[in-house]
Amino acid sequence: MASSSSSLLLFLCGLSLAAAQLRVFNLRASGLPSDLLGTTDGYVTVFCASNSLGKTSVRNNNANPWWEEEFSYFKAQEGDVLRLEVHDRDVLFDDLIGVCQRQIKVGTNSHDCYLKKGGTLHYTYTLG
Repeated sequence: MASSSSSLLLFLCGLSLAAAQLRVFNLRASGLPSDLLGTTDGYVTVFCASNSLGKTSVRNNNANPWWEEEFSYFKAQEGDVLRLEVHDRDVLFDDLIGVCQRQIKVGTNSHDCYLKKGGTLHYTYTLG
């Protein structure tokens, strides 16, 4: 009986290292910069570790966009890097406004990230 109890304890201890669901939501930006073509046509691409989780829709001519999309990743682990890239869609090629990245931790976390070319990205994620 002791060996089955030990096995159960080892299994339960290992759960904290197991993959969990990551959910990224409440993406919004403020003060995105204008370019030569006018106000930013912004969108965000989302990555966890080396995996692309997708991208938001484009919010045309909006310096303070809010995106309704949510992104999920079922193989996330605490310590993985969450990377969000804010882009301005243009005719020939899209401009990178800035990158936000951080190591994820368990729980619900909200962050503000200051973008290299101006503006702030606000986002929330849950890992658990």
